[in-house]
Amino acid sequence: MPQITLKNYLRESRLFRHRALTAAVVILILVVILILRLQQLQITDHSHFTTLSRENRVKVVPLPPTRGLIYDRTGVLLAENLPAHSLEIIPEQVQDLEQTLTDLAEIITVEESDLKRFERLRKQRRRFDSIPLRIRLDEDEVARFAVNRHRFPGVDIQAKLLREYPIADQTGHVLGYVGRISEKELQEIDPSNYSGTSYIGKNGIEKTYEDQLHGMVGVQHVEVNALGRVIRVLESQPPVPGEDIYLTIDAGLQNVAMNAFGEENGAAVAIDPQNGNVLTLVSKPGFNPNLFVEGISPTDYQALQESGDKPLFNRALRGQYPPGSTVKPFLGLAGLETGTIYYNQKKFCPGFFQLPNHSHKYRDWKKWGHGSVNLEDAIVQSCDVFYYDLAYQLGIDKMQSFMSRFGFGEPTGVDLVGELPGLMPSREWKKEKRRAPWYPGETLITGIGQGYFLTTPLQLASATATLSMHGQKHKPRMVQARKRPDEPIQILPPEPTDALPIQSDHNWDDVIHAMSQVIEGPRGTAKLIRTESYRIAGKTGTAQVFTVKQEEEYDEDKIDKKMRDHALFIAFAPVEHPRIAVAVLVENGGHGGSVAAPIAKQIMDHYLLGSSQ
Repeated sequence: MPQITLKNYLRESRLFRHRALTAAVVILILVVILILRLQQLQITDHSHFTTLSRENRVKVVPLPPTRGLIYDRTGVLLAENLPAHSLEIIPEQVQDLEQTLTDLAEIITVEESDLKRFERLRKQRRRFDSIPLRIRLDEDEVARFAVNRHRFPGVDIQAKLLREYPIADQTGHVLGYVGRISEKELQEIDPSNYSGTSYIGKNGIEKTYEDQLHGMVGVQHVEVNALGRVIRVLESQPPVPGEDIYLTIDAGLQNVAMNAFGEENGAAVAIDPQNGNVLTLVSKPGFNPNLFVEGISPTDYQALQESGDKPLFNRALRGQYPPGSTVKPFLGLAGLETGTIYYNQKKFCPGFFQLPNHSHKYRDWKKWGHGSVNLEDAIVQSCDVFYYDLAYQLGIDKMQSFMSRFGFGEPTGVDLVGELPGLMPSREWKKEKRRAPWYPGETLITGIGQGYFLTTPLQLASATATLSMHGQKHKPRMVQARKRPDEPIQILPPEPTDALPIQSDHNWDDVIHAMSQVIEGPRGTAKLIRTESYRIAGKTGTAQVFTVKQEEEYDEDKIDKKMRDHALFIAFAPVEHPRIAVAVLVENGGHGGSVAAPIAKQIMDHYLLGSSQ
């Protein structure tokens, strides 16, 4: 007979109540947790999550300012901004970057250099920054991408302004160029003011006046959808454009000076003695700064670097050359001002000079000598022996002290980066740098602008301007006016410096008269550039590239072009009221009177007589 099991209703009821109570406790705990979480979301962290929500919906977009324009003294545009289309990628919004780059290359042309530049910039920027892949897309490429835009989230075409230099080769060494901001520069600039900006001044005026040209960044708050596309603009603070800058140089004069060199290389600088305005600054050969704006290709950069003509080297600002005989007017003035010589004092030139109790002969450029000469003859005919004797009488200490007053051996202070100071040697300099004493023979060759003596063409032009003004000195400058947006042009005053002390105005008049005879006299070394239109005071010079041994003679026809002497010429005009001071250096040009002086003449003709001459 089967056994019958009876239910235990009391036990089941107790078990049910226990389970119900447990479930109620769990539900209560969950409800409390939910309430606490809601309190955190809605009350405690309300502002935080509101901000996050807003940031997902609203993006802050930087608005880069328009870079200021650069004009010459007559209003000719030298640096402008031209519109261009750029294909840009925001890495944060791209799921598969490698595949995206591959697909984009099927629609538009993407070079290996573009990919390398993109990767370099991607490492420098934040993931949510827009990074350019291709710049300056043509109309066909813009159209092809527009049709396929839906396939590339995070990729878009941006319209922007790119720097352009219309007179590129003639102004490269003056203007410099802009280029992409490097990692080092990122550490030095204000990142907030350069957000949205890819370019910064790298050299020349573009670098010196970067703060003025760049302007102030603006911001735009935009509403975006889930795909990051802009729906509408909520608010906007416009950027402040950079200042326009007006240079002291004349674009027409730059063209004349550059073309005057022909096939020769060298530098020319012209300054207005009345105010220090640099009228032209030319370094030949020039280079095209437009190549650097978007990032120069390795091939182009290698060609510039390996060129024997060194087109990137600014000869006017950084070329340090022996001044040769162009220092003779300054040294002659030192002799007069210190009372070491007087103007009509005669000295005999047999073709060489010897120190007392020394057999070595310091030779004149004229083998048979100049005979009996005074200071005027010595300047007009460029007699070396006269200056060997004068340098010996002055000594290196007086020479260094007097020549330094004209700025030899120190930067002029021009508003361009990278200027070198040249070298006005002294006992102290040689002791410190060469750890050797100063010898009397070194004083003699310093007296004719050789040996350790080095100057830049800019320095020579500045010294010539000071001489023409009887010691009134102005700091050379490249910028004469600036213009802020919606404001009138601000004219910048010249920067005079302390005038040179003068013992006698007659001494300055005598030296300037002698310089005028270099052109006007029948035996002047630059008589070929004589003109009836205005009077010129000048001095030719020749700077040795290598030393000729005592028993050897210099034969230009048997020497390689790169080893020939440099040709120099300094001048100012008109003599009665100087308006322009010029220094010209022709590398390996040979003779200052026949090579460098005609270049200076073309510059002065254009400035003083007009372009029609």
